Amino acid sequence: MDDLFQIGCIGLIKAIDNFDTSQNVKFSTYAVPMILGEVRRYLRDNNSIRVSRSLRDTAYKAIYAREGLTRRNSKEPTIMEIAEEIGISKEEITYALDAIQTPVSLYEPVYTDGGDPLYVMDQISDKKNLEENWVEDISLNEAMKRLPERERHIIDMRFFEGKTQTEVAEEIHISQAQVSRLEKNALKAMKSYLS
Repeated sequence: MDDLFQIGCIGLIKAIDNFDTSQNVKFSTYAVPMILGEVRRYLRDNNSIRVSRSLRDTAYKAIYAREGLTRRNSKEPTIMEIAEEIGISKEEITYALDAIQTPVSLYEPVYTDGGDPLYVMDQISDKKNLEENWVEDISLNEAMKRLPERERHIIDMRFFEGKTQTEVAEEIHISQAQVSRLEKNALKAMKSYLS
């Protein structure tokens, strides 16, 4: 509230600096919109997530169109109806409406029955860290451990460090053909362990 009061004071000062007495208008008629404009600008520009003005405008047009269509037709309009009403594609409208949503913490409680609460993060699936991937990683590590040190080092450099066979050959001082042969043997051994 203190920040908003200070922003309002800045708007008042700007109104004082720019007020023209020759216009025959009350100061309050000029100052109130200046103060409100300054507060709105502050609220718009000091959000935790920046959304472009054009995107906000699109979202607000869609919201006003939805309200107007709901009043006229006595039912909630579809995104397609809103798009036709304001002449903007449904994809742009959806994107704009998503952009102005207030962010929610992953630790926001969604439901509680007196016991442990259910959080937003409990309802989001993690496609990167699925249980199958963990099992796969553990199996791969076990297969790597069974390799001789030299072959394990080659597999590590090739597939985890992204080096070429030539780079590996230079680093461990053997020919590229030897690296290729050792790599094939290592992969074959790993495949038979994983099967």
